[in-house]
Amino acid sequence: MKFAGIIAEYDPFHNGHAWQLAQAKALGAERVAVAMSCSLVQRGALPLLPEAVRTRSALTCGADLVFALPAPCACAGAEAFARAGVALLAAAGCDGLVFGAETPDAALLMEAAELLDSGSYRAALKAQLAGGARSFAAARQAAAAQLASDERVAALLDKPNNNLAVEYCRAIRSLAPRMEAYPLPRQGANHGEALHSAHGQFASASALRKLWAEGGADAVAPYVPEAVFPLYQEAYAAGQYTDFSAAGRCELALLRSACRDKAPFADIRGVSEGLEHRLEAAVRTSTTYDELLDALTTVRYPRARMRRLAMDAALGYAADSFPSLPPYLHLLGGRKDALSFLKGCSLPASHSLARLRESGEACARMAEAQLAAADFGALCRVSPEAMGSLLRQKNIFLT
Repeated sequence: MKFAGIIAEYDPFHNGHAWQLAQAKALGAERVAVAMSCSLVQRGALPLLPEAVRTRSALTCGADLVFALPAPCACAGAEAFARAGVALLAAAGCDGLVFGAETPDAALLMEAAELLDSGSYRAALKAQLAGGARSFAAARQAAAAQLASDERVAALLDKPNNNLAVEYCRAIRSLAPRMEAYPLPRQGANHGEALHSAHGQFASASALRKLWAEGGADAVAPYVPEAVFPLYQEAYAAGQYTDFSAAGRCELALLRSACRDKAPFADIRGVSEGLEHRLEAAVRTSTTYDELLDALTTVRYPRARMRRLAMDAALGYAADSFPSLPPYLHLLGGRKDALSFLKGCSLPASHSLARLRESGEACARMAEAQLAAADFGALCRVSPEAMGSLLRQKNIFLT
Protein backbone atom coordinates (compact mmCIF):
# COMPACT_ATOMS: atom_id res chain seq x y z
CA MET A 1 0.00 0.00 0.00
CA LYS A 2 1.44 3.32 -1.10
CA PHE A 3 -1.60 5.61 -1.02
CA ALA A 4 -3.92 4.87 1.90
CA GLY A 5 -7.47 6.07 2.22
CA ILE A 6 -9.50 6.63 5.38
CA ILE A 7 -13.22 7.37 5.61
CA ALA A 8 -13.92 9.48 8.68
CA GLU A 9 -16.08 12.08 10.37
CA TYR A 10 -13.61 13.44 12.95
CA ASP A 11 -16.57 14.57 15.03
CA PRO A 12 -14.38 15.62 16.78
CA PHE A 13 -10.84 14.53 15.91
CA HIS A 14 -9.22 12.70 18.85
CA ASN A 15 -6.25 10.57 19.86
CA GLY A 16 -7.73 7.43 18.31
CA HIS A 17 -7.89 9.16 14.94
CA ALA A 18 -4.27 10.31 15.26
CA TRP A 19 -3.27 6.73 16.09
CA GLN A 20 -5.08 5.45 12.99
CA LEU A 21 -3.26 7.92 10.74
CA ALA A 22 0.07 6.88 12.26
CA GLN A 23 -0.77 3.21 11.72
CA ALA A 24 -1.56 3.84 8.06
CA LYS A 25 1.94 5.24 7.60
CA ALA A 26 3.39 2.36 9.63
CA LEU A 27 1.72 -0.08 7.22
CA GLY A 28 3.78 1.43 4.42
CA ALA A 29 1.59 4.22 3.08
CA GLU A 30 3.59 7.10 1.66
CA ARG A 31 0.48 9.29 1.61
CA VAL A 32 -2.91 9.22 3.31
CA ALA A 33 -6.09 10.73 1.90
CA VAL A 34 -9.19 11.19 4.03
CA ALA A 35 -12.79 11.28 2.85
CA MET A 36 -14.33 13.37 5.63
CA SER A 37 -18.03 13.96 6.21
CA CYS A 38 -18.84 17.50 5.17
CA SER A 39 -21.60 19.54 6.87
CA LEU A 40 -23.57 16.44 7.96
CA VAL A 41 -22.55 13.20 9.67
CA GLN A 42 -23.84 9.67 9.42
CA ARG A 43 -26.02 9.81 12.53
CA GLY A 44 -28.19 12.39 10.76
CA ALA A 45 -26.90 15.50 12.52
CA LEU A 46 -24.54 18.43 12.16
CA PRO A 47 -20.93 17.88 13.18
CA LEU A 48 -19.77 19.56 16.37
CA LEU A 49 -16.99 21.51 14.66
CA PRO A 50 -16.79 23.09 11.19
CA GLU A 51 -14.84 21.58 8.32
CA ALA A 52 -11.90 23.97 8.64
CA VAL A 53 -11.14 22.88 12.22
CA ARG A 54 -11.55 19.16 11.48
CA THR A 55 -9.48 19.39 8.29
CA ARG A 56 -6.61 21.23 9.95
CA SER A 57 -6.68 18.73 12.83
CA ALA A 58 -6.29 15.81 10.42
CA LEU A 59 -3.52 17.46 8.41
CA THR A 60 -1.66 18.40 11.59
CA CYS A 61 -1.67 14.74 12.68
CA GLY A 62 -0.54 13.03 9.50
CA ALA A 63 -3.19 13.23 6.78
CA ASP A 64 -1.91 14.45 3.42
CA LEU A 65 -5.16 15.24 1.60
CA VAL A 66 -8.66 15.77 3.00
CA PHE A 67 -11.61 15.53 0.64
CA ALA A 68 -15.22 16.36 1.45
CA LEU A 69 -17.57 13.41 1.61
CA PRO A 70 -20.63 15.33 0.36
CA ALA A 71 -23.39 15.90 2.90
CA PRO A 72 -26.01 13.67 1.22
CA CYS A 73 -23.47 10.80 1.11
CA ALA A 74 -22.37 11.37 4.70
CA CYS A 75 -25.93 11.48 6.07
CA ALA A 76 -26.72 7.95 4.94
CA GLY A 77 -27.00 4.39 6.15
CA ALA A 78 -23.91 2.23 6.44
CA GLU A 79 -24.09 0.74 2.94
CA ALA A 80 -24.52 4.05 1.10
CA PHE A 81 -21.99 5.81 3.36
CA ALA A 82 -19.38 3.12 2.70
CA ARG A 83 -19.98 3.03 -1.06
CA ALA A 84 -19.63 6.80 -1.35
CA GLY A 85 -16.43 6.89 0.69
CA VAL A 86 -14.80 4.01 -1.17
CA ALA A 87 -15.80 5.45 -4.58
CA LEU A 88 -14.33 8.83 -3.63
CA LEU A 89 -11.03 7.41 -2.41
CA ALA A 90 -10.74 5.08 -5.40
CA ALA A 91 -11.21 8.10 -7.68
CA ALA A 92 -8.41 9.84 -5.77
CA GLY A 93 -6.12 6.88 -6.55
CA CYS A 94 -5.93 5.16 -3.16
CA ASP A 95 -4.79 1.53 -3.26
CA GLY A 96 -5.65 0.68 0.35
CA LEU A 97 -8.46 1.42 2.81
CA VAL A 98 -7.59 1.68 6.51
CA PHE A 99 -10.48 1.40 8.98
CA GLY A 100 -11.31 0.33 12.51
CA ALA A 101 -13.16 -2.81 13.53
CA GLU A 102 -13.85 -4.76 16.68
CA THR A 103 -12.65 -7.82 14.74
CA PRO A 104 -9.70 -6.64 12.61
CA ASP A 105 -9.50 -9.76 10.45
CA ALA A 106 -9.49 -8.75 6.77
CA ALA A 107 -10.14 -12.26 5.46
CA LEU A 108 -13.10 -12.79 7.78
CA LEU A 109 -14.57 -9.38 6.97
CA MET A 110 -14.26 -10.09 3.26
CA GLU A 111 -15.91 -13.47 3.77
CA ALA A 112 -18.82 -11.72 5.45
CA ALA A 113 -18.97 -9.21 2.61
CA GLU A 114 -19.10 -11.99 0.02
CA LEU A 115 -21.91 -13.66 1.95
CA LEU A 116 -23.96 -10.47 2.14
CA ASP A 117 -23.54 -9.96 -1.60
CA SER A 118 -24.93 -13.42 -2.41
CA GLY A 119 -28.38 -14.17 -3.76
CA SER A 120 -28.94 -16.78 -1.07
CA TYR A 121 -28.38 -14.17 1.63
CA ARG A 122 -30.82 -11.75 0.01
CA ALA A 123 -33.45 -14.49 -0.09
CA ALA A 124 -32.80 -15.44 3.53
CA LEU A 125 -32.98 -11.78 4.61
CA LYS A 126 -36.29 -11.32 2.79
CA ALA A 127 -37.67 -14.39 4.54
CA GLN A 128 -36.53 -13.12 7.94
CA LEU A 129 -38.17 -9.74 7.39
CA ALA A 130 -41.39 -11.35 6.13
CA GLY A 131 -41.36 -13.65 9.14
CA GLY A 132 -41.65 -10.74 11.56
CA ALA A 133 -38.05 -10.05 12.58
CA ARG A 134 -38.08 -7.33 15.20
CA SER A 135 -35.61 -5.17 13.28
CA PHE A 136 -33.54 -5.09 10.12
CA ALA A 137 -30.36 -5.65 12.16
CA ALA A 138 -31.85 -8.76 13.78
CA ALA A 139 -33.01 -10.09 10.41
CA ARG A 140 -29.59 -9.45 8.90
CA GLN A 141 -27.76 -11.34 11.62
CA ALA A 142 -30.22 -14.23 11.58
CA ALA A 143 -29.94 -14.59 7.81
CA ALA A 144 -26.14 -14.55 8.01
CA ALA A 145 -26.14 -17.13 10.81
CA GLN A 146 -28.38 -19.38 8.74
CA LEU A 147 -25.96 -19.41 5.79
CA ALA A 148 -22.44 -18.86 7.14
CA SER A 149 -20.20 -21.89 7.37
CA ASP A 150 -18.13 -20.10 10.03
CA GLU A 151 -20.15 -18.90 13.03
CA ARG A 152 -17.70 -16.03 13.46
CA VAL A 153 -19.06 -14.42 10.28
CA ALA A 154 -22.54 -13.94 11.74
CA ALA A 155 -21.06 -12.87 15.07
CA LEU A 156 -19.27 -10.01 13.29
CA LEU A 157 -22.56 -8.32 12.57
CA ASP A 158 -23.33 -7.83 16.25
CA LYS A 159 -20.81 -4.98 16.57
CA PRO A 160 -21.24 -1.47 15.09
CA ASN A 161 -17.72 -1.00 13.72
CA ASN A 162 -17.70 -4.51 12.27
CA ASN A 163 -20.95 -3.77 10.47
CA LEU A 164 -19.45 -0.69 8.84
CA ALA A 165 -16.23 -2.58 8.14
CA VAL A 166 -18.17 -5.27 6.26
CA GLU A 167 -19.89 -2.55 4.23
CA TYR A 168 -16.47 -1.11 3.36
CA CYS A 169 -15.43 -4.55 2.15
CA ARG A 170 -18.61 -4.91 0.11
CA ALA A 171 -17.94 -1.53 -1.49
CA ILE A 172 -14.36 -2.52 -2.29
CA ARG A 173 -15.57 -5.75 -3.96
CA SER A 174 -18.08 -3.80 -6.03
CA LEU A 175 -16.39 -0.51 -6.81
CA ALA A 176 -12.64 -0.83 -6.22
CA PRO A 177 -11.48 -4.46 -6.53
CA ARG A 178 -7.82 -3.39 -6.68
CA MET A 179 -8.06 -1.69 -3.30
CA GLU A 180 -6.84 -3.67 -0.29
CA ALA A 181 -8.59 -3.66 3.09
CA TYR A 182 -6.52 -2.91 6.20
CA PRO A 183 -8.67 -3.26 9.34
CA LEU A 184 -7.24 -2.00 12.62
CA PRO A 185 -8.38 -2.73 16.18
CA ARG A 186 -10.52 0.00 17.69
CA GLN A 187 -8.71 1.87 20.44
CA GLY A 188 -10.25 2.72 23.82
CA ALA A 189 -13.96 3.27 24.42
CA ASN A 190 -16.54 1.89 22.05
CA HIS A 191 -19.13 4.15 20.42
CA GLY A 192 -21.51 5.48 23.06
CA GLU A 193 -19.58 3.88 25.92
CA ALA A 194 -19.05 5.93 29.08
CA LEU A 195 -15.49 6.93 29.81
CA HIS A 196 -13.49 5.29 32.58
CA SER A 197 -9.83 5.05 33.51
CA ALA A 198 -9.26 1.80 31.61
CA HIS A 199 -9.65 3.71 28.33
CA GLY A 200 -6.59 5.85 29.07
CA GLN A 201 -6.12 8.65 26.56
CA PHE A 202 -8.63 7.20 24.09
CA ALA A 203 -12.29 8.24 24.06
CA SER A 204 -15.09 7.80 21.55
CA ALA A 205 -16.27 10.81 19.57
CA SER A 206 -19.72 10.54 21.14
CA ALA A 207 -18.19 10.71 24.62
CA LEU A 208 -16.16 13.77 23.61
CA ARG A 209 -19.25 15.55 22.28
CA LYS A 210 -20.88 14.96 25.64
CA LEU A 211 -17.82 16.27 27.48
CA TRP A 212 -17.77 19.36 25.26
CA ALA A 213 -21.44 20.03 26.01
CA GLU A 214 -20.73 19.83 29.73
CA GLY A 215 -17.40 21.65 29.96
CA GLY A 216 -16.42 23.14 26.62
CA ALA A 217 -13.11 22.63 24.84
CA ASP A 218 -11.10 22.27 28.05
CA ALA A 219 -13.08 19.15 28.98
CA VAL A 220 -11.80 17.19 25.96
CA ALA A 221 -8.13 18.14 26.40
CA PRO A 222 -6.94 14.75 27.79
CA TYR A 223 -8.30 12.91 24.76
CA VAL A 224 -7.12 14.99 21.82
CA PRO A 225 -3.61 15.46 20.39
CA GLU A 226 -1.65 18.29 21.97
CA ALA A 227 -1.18 19.96 18.59
CA VAL A 228 -4.93 19.93 17.94
CA PHE A 229 -6.15 21.27 21.28
CA PRO A 230 -5.37 24.95 20.49
CA LEU A 231 -7.62 24.67 17.42
CA TYR A 232 -10.46 23.55 19.69
CA GLN A 233 -9.81 26.37 22.14
CA GLU A 234 -9.95 28.90 19.30
CA ALA A 235 -13.17 27.42 17.92
CA TYR A 236 -14.79 27.45 21.35
CA ALA A 237 -13.79 31.06 22.04
CA ALA A 238 -15.11 32.17 18.65
CA GLY A 239 -18.39 30.25 18.99
CA GLN A 240 -17.50 28.17 15.95
CA TYR A 241 -19.22 25.01 17.09
CA THR A 242 -22.75 23.70 16.76
CA ASP A 243 -25.51 24.78 19.12
CA PHE A 244 -27.45 21.52 19.00
CA SER A 245 -30.46 23.02 20.76
CA ALA A 246 -30.73 25.69 18.07
CA ALA A 247 -30.13 23.07 15.38
CA GLY A 248 -33.02 20.94 16.61
CA ARG A 249 -35.41 23.88 16.63
CA CYS A 250 -34.27 25.06 13.18
CA GLU A 251 -34.72 21.57 11.77
CA LEU A 252 -38.21 21.29 13.23
CA ALA A 253 -39.05 24.71 11.80
CA LEU A 254 -38.03 23.58 8.31
CA LEU A 255 -40.13 20.45 8.68
CA ARG A 256 -43.16 22.43 9.86
CA SER A 257 -42.81 24.79 6.93
CA ALA A 258 -42.78 21.83 4.54
CA CYS A 259 -46.09 20.62 6.01
CA ARG A 260 -47.87 23.51 4.34
CA ASP A 261 -47.70 21.49 1.11
CA LYS A 262 -49.79 18.45 0.26
CA ALA A 263 -47.97 15.13 0.88
CA PRO A 264 -44.81 17.06 1.86
CA PHE A 265 -42.53 14.08 2.43
CA ALA A 266 -43.70 11.61 -0.23
CA ASP A 267 -40.60 12.08 -2.40
CA ILE A 268 -37.98 12.20 0.35
CA ARG A 269 -35.30 9.53 0.00
CA GLY A 270 -35.61 6.63 2.43
CA VAL A 271 -39.39 6.85 2.60
CA SER A 272 -41.18 3.51 2.52
CA GLU A 273 -43.98 1.65 4.27
CA GLY A 274 -45.93 4.85 4.86
CA LEU A 275 -43.09 6.61 6.68
CA GLU A 276 -44.00 9.87 4.96
CA HIS A 277 -47.33 9.90 6.83
CA ARG A 278 -45.70 8.95 10.11
CA LEU A 279 -43.19 11.77 9.70
CA GLU A 280 -45.83 14.37 8.86
CA ALA A 281 -47.98 13.39 11.84
CA ALA A 282 -44.97 13.56 14.15
CA VAL A 283 -43.93 16.98 12.82
CA ARG A 284 -47.44 18.37 13.34
CA THR A 285 -47.61 17.27 16.98
CA SER A 286 -44.03 17.69 18.19
CA THR A 287 -42.85 20.85 19.92
CA THR A 288 -39.19 19.81 20.28
CA TYR A 289 -36.72 17.87 18.17
CA ASP A 290 -36.44 15.17 20.83
CA GLU A 291 -40.22 14.77 20.85
CA LEU A 292 -40.10 14.33 17.09
CA LEU A 293 -37.52 11.56 17.31
CA ASP A 294 -39.37 9.87 20.18
CA ALA A 295 -42.52 9.83 18.06
CA LEU A 296 -40.73 8.34 15.06
CA THR A 297 -38.49 5.77 16.74
CA THR A 298 -39.56 2.15 17.16
CA VAL A 299 -37.78 -1.19 17.22
CA ARG A 300 -38.38 -1.42 13.47
CA TYR A 301 -37.31 2.17 12.83
CA PRO A 302 -34.09 2.89 14.79
CA ARG A 303 -33.41 6.39 16.05
CA ALA A 304 -30.37 6.91 13.80
CA ARG A 305 -32.41 6.09 10.70
CA MET A 306 -35.17 8.47 11.83
CA ARG A 307 -32.63 11.24 12.44
CA ARG A 308 -31.39 10.81 8.88
CA LEU A 309 -34.94 10.76 7.53
CA ALA A 310 -35.82 13.95 9.40
CA MET A 311 -32.67 15.71 8.18
CA ASP A 312 -33.30 14.63 4.59
CA ALA A 313 -36.85 15.94 4.83
CA ALA A 314 -35.75 19.24 6.40
CA LEU A 315 -33.23 19.85 3.59
CA GLY A 316 -35.53 18.56 0.84
CA TYR A 317 -33.32 15.65 -0.16
CA ALA A 318 -35.54 13.75 -2.58
CA ALA A 319 -34.64 10.31 -3.90
CA ASP A 320 -33.61 11.72 -7.29
CA SER A 321 -32.08 15.01 -6.11
CA PHE A 322 -28.45 13.99 -6.63
CA PRO A 323 -26.28 11.04 -7.69
CA SER A 324 -25.73 8.24 -5.18
CA LEU A 325 -21.93 8.47 -5.47
CA PRO A 326 -19.75 11.60 -5.35
CA PRO A 327 -19.34 13.04 -8.87
CA TYR A 328 -16.35 15.19 -7.90
CA LEU A 329 -13.46 15.48 -5.44
CA HIS A 330 -13.80 18.61 -3.31
CA LEU A 331 -10.43 19.21 -1.65
CA LEU A 332 -10.80 20.76 1.79
CA GLY A 333 -7.10 20.86 2.50
CA GLY A 334 -3.78 19.19 1.93
CA ARG A 335 -0.06 19.20 2.42
CA LYS A 336 1.58 21.10 -0.42
CA ASP A 337 3.93 18.26 -1.33
CA ALA A 338 0.95 15.92 -1.81
CA LEU A 339 -1.02 18.09 -4.23
CA SER A 340 0.60 16.43 -7.24
CA PHE A 341 -1.55 13.37 -6.47
CA LEU A 342 -4.56 15.33 -7.71
CA LYS A 343 -3.32 14.95 -11.28
CA GLY A 344 -4.18 11.26 -11.18
CA CYS A 345 -7.78 11.66 -10.02
CA SER A 346 -10.48 10.07 -12.16
CA LEU A 347 -13.15 12.65 -11.17
CA PRO A 348 -13.13 16.45 -11.42
CA ALA A 349 -11.00 17.69 -8.50
CA SER A 350 -10.70 21.18 -7.07
CA HIS A 351 -10.56 23.13 -3.82
CA SER A 352 -13.34 25.35 -5.23
CA LEU A 353 -16.89 24.05 -4.82
CA ALA A 354 -18.07 26.86 -7.10
CA ARG A 355 -15.81 25.53 -9.86
CA LEU A 356 -16.93 21.96 -9.28
CA ARG A 357 -20.57 23.07 -9.46
CA GLU A 358 -19.90 24.04 -13.08
CA SER A 359 -18.50 20.60 -13.99
CA GLY A 360 -21.73 19.06 -15.23
CA GLU A 361 -25.32 18.41 -14.17
CA ALA A 362 -24.50 15.72 -11.61
CA CYS A 363 -21.85 17.93 -10.01
CA ALA A 364 -24.27 20.86 -9.89
CA ARG A 365 -26.98 18.83 -8.17
CA MET A 366 -24.58 17.43 -5.58
CA ALA A 367 -23.04 20.84 -4.93
CA GLU A 368 -26.46 22.42 -4.37
CA ALA A 369 -27.38 19.68 -1.88
CA GLN A 370 -24.04 20.23 -0.16
CA LEU A 371 -24.60 23.97 0.09
CA ALA A 372 -28.06 23.48 1.61
CA ALA A 373 -26.50 21.46 4.44
CA ALA A 374 -23.59 23.87 4.85
CA ASP A 375 -25.88 26.90 5.09
CA PHE A 376 -28.07 25.11 7.64
CA GLY A 377 -25.03 24.27 9.73
CA ALA A 378 -23.63 27.80 9.51
CA LEU A 379 -26.87 29.18 10.97
CA CYS A 380 -26.85 26.69 13.85
CA ARG A 381 -23.47 27.60 15.33
CA VAL A 382 -23.12 29.45 18.61
CA SER A 383 -21.89 32.37 16.48
CA PRO A 384 -23.94 31.97 13.28
CA GLU A 385 -22.44 32.66 9.86
CA ALA A 386 -23.97 34.02 6.66
CA MET A 387 -25.01 31.83 3.76
CA GLY A 388 -22.38 30.70 1.29
CA SER A 389 -19.58 30.25 3.82
CA LEU A 390 -18.49 26.98 2.19
CA LEU A 391 -18.03 28.80 -1.12
CA ARG A 392 -15.87 31.42 0.58
CA GLN A 393 -13.91 29.04 2.79
CA LYS A 394 -10.17 29.29 2.28
CA ASN A 395 -8.40 26.08 1.44
CA ILE A 396 -5.96 24.78 4.05
CA PHE A 397 -2.48 24.02 2.76
CA LEU A 398 0.24 22.91 5.17
CA THR A 399 3.92 22.66 4.28
